[in-house]
This record gives sequence, structure tokens and C-alpha cells, in this order.
Amino acid sequence: MVQPMERQVVIASPRRPLLLAFLALLAALGLLNAGPAAAFETKAREALLLDLDTKTILLDKDSAARMPPSSMSKLMTAYMIFERLHEGSLSFDDVFTVSENAWRMGGAASGGSTMFLEPGSTVRVEDILHGIIIQSGNDACVVAAENLAGDEATFARQMTRRAKELGLTDSNFANATGLPDPNHYMTARDLATLAERIITDFPNYYSIYSQTEFTYNGIVQHNRNPLLYKNLGADGLKTGHTNIAGYGLTASAKQGDRRVIMVINGLNSTMERSEEAERLITWAFRNFENVTLFKAGEVVSQAEVWMGAEDEVPLVVPKDLHITLPRAAHRDMSIKVVYEGPLPAPIAAGTPVAKLVLEGPEMTSMAFPLVAGSAVEPLSWVGRLFASMGHLIMSGVHAFLSESEAPAPAPGA
Repeated sequence: MVQPMERQVVIASPRRPLLLAFLALLAALGLLNAGPAAAFETKAREALLLDLDTKTILLDKDSAARMPPSSMSKLMTAYMIFERLHEGSLSFDDVFTVSENAWRMGGAASGGSTMFLEPGSTVRVEDILHGIIIQSGNDACVVAAENLAGDEATFARQMTRRAKELGLTDSNFANATGLPDPNHYMTARDLATLAERIITDFPNYYSIYSQTEFTYNGIVQHNRNPLLYKNLGADGLKTGHTNIAGYGLTASAKQGDRRVIMVINGLNSTMERSEEAERLITWAFRNFENVTLFKAGEVVSQAEVWMGAEDEVPLVVPKDLHITLPRAAHRDMSIKVVYEGPLPAPIAAGTPVAKLVLEGPEMTSMAFPLVAGSAVEPLSWVGRLFASMGHLIMSGVHAFLSESEAPAPAPGA
């Protein structure tokens, strides 16, 4: 049998036009150690900026660090209500009772963000949601917690448990409001994950986040999200601020087919939060674009086959290779197909047999699987016999030619 050896087929290099379609895959899926985002700085203490469609991380600054999320944790409070509405155990027309505790904790007497609910009154669930999302009412959050779980502490435990199930691996909730507590924390990465789940799981409720004002009890309050008032395609989500947390924002914006999610925290003022949010969102849309390099099943190259009914097998991508890449070209990148070949028959369609490798300066080598695009049956025993004989003959010819081309030994050697 032929000894398998590593085979490489270069399908793009700095001198080949196809490279332009593969520019800077270093941003793809956020898996590269260095990329264009690395040189971009932010004033935020923690930050994460990603493309929702490709899950490409465009900017990461301490996104895995635990931080006080302040009112951004109300995204989880709202998510718990969305789930009840979606499953039918709760409706917009249901009413919650406002307790004395909720009023003291988050009402007008508290001095914090409030919906201005009155103790002993009742309020519709639809209004509670608007109060949480648009007005950031602490009283609305406590009312929701008490009416859904009996008390806020129980509701907070439910929030934590559900958050873990959603993939928020480093979040813990001590309350429904985000008020300071040493056991109440999230990460920028978890907030981005939660924003994605709200957008994708509840598109019919997500539109509330884009509303710029809400009136309750005769009092008009405006949405604190500064991006909603700029022409950036922003349509959510939630601001946050406490003295210990600084100023933060979990936001999303859509331009064309692209949606970007941003989380920033630890800023010094509402002005700095507004300016930094606008700068990051503008940078994300201006400097990156989404490209489908290959469709699922599209042939990337061919691989040699040994003892097969076919001499070659097509190499295809098993699923769409859709990536976010910078608009600026990285001309030193090379793309090649690597496999151990020739591949012995039989080969089943869909079997991983090769990889697509991307390499370039200041980046970690990237590899994506390639699979056999079709099945290759083995040769019959007669075919294998003739193939083996042919291989032996060709090996002998190559050996003879190598010896005949070797230089004669020097005299006296």
C-alpha cells in the first residue's frame, strides 16, 4: 500500500485573487489570538462587541471578569417574564399587586429608578414590563418578583438557575433590580449571551426595548439608552449605573443584514457612555462585513484516492462558512487544503478527511474541517491487483531514474 503523506493544495496565497474572499478570517468566531480588534481601545472597564450572525468577537476587554451589572441585570428579570408570557401562564392583562415593600425598595421614596407605583395599587403586566424596560423601575422589578415567586430572594434564585440553563455560566443574582450586593454579579460575555437570547427567543417582545418613552401614573419617562436617539440602527437594550459599577450599556443595533451586540461597563458618566457606545457601534459596522466563503456542500478542492473506483474525491465544507471579516485587506494570508493522502478507499460521503488551513503573520493558524463530498467505492480485487502492479512498476522506474541522474563518484572515492 502507498504510505500516506501530508498533501497540501494551496488555494489562495498573497499572489492569488481568491485571497481577497478570505481576508482576515482572524476575526472569525473570535478564535484567533490576534486580530484587527486587538489594536482598538475602549475607555470601558469591561467591554464585548460581537457580530450576532457569525458570533465573531470584534472587541474583547475583560469580558469574562465578574462585574456589578447594575440595572443591566434587569434583562434577566424581563426574560423571566417573557418566558411566562410565551408559555401562556401569564398574560399582558394579568394584574400584579404593589406591596409596601416594593414601594419602599423601589418606589418614589427610594430615590432610585422608579416607575412611580403606589403601594396597595394594582398594575397590568404589560405596564410592568414597560416600567422595567423603558423606565428601569426598581419598584416594577420587585413587584414582578413578589407576584411571580412570592418574594424577591426566591425570584433571584430562580433567575440564577435559569441563567445557568441559558448558558450564562458566570452570573449570580441576589435581587431582581441590580442594586449593589456582593453576591450579585454578571460578566460582559453573559450579558451579550442574554441579549442574544432575548432577541432570538422573543422577537415579539423585543420591540419594547426600542420605545423611547413610556407614561405611567401621568408621568412621562424617557428610555435611557443613548443609541436609540442616534441614526445607528439601534433597537435595544438596557443601561445601568451604580456608584460601584459605573455607567454601563448592553445594546444592539442592526444595519442591513448585520446585527451587532455591544456590552460596555465601568464608564465615568452618561456622556462618556453615550460617546463610547456610539464610537464602538460605528466602528463595528464601518470596519467589518459579513461574507459567505463557501456554501454547505460546495467543493473546495480534490483529494487523491488510493485503490478507489475514482482517482479523486471532492472535498466540501459540511456547513456554510459564513464569517465576519475586516474591510481592509490582509495581503499576507495564505489558505490551503491539508490531508494525509492518498486517501484509502472505501470512503463514505460526509467523512472528515481534510482541513482548510488559514495562516498569516501575527495570527494563530486556523483550521476548518472538510469532508468527502461523495462516496468512493474500493476497486475490485482485479483492479487492486493491476493498481498494485502499476505502483510497483512506477516505483521501479522512479528509482532507476533517480540512480541514473545521480552524479558519478569522484575519482579515488
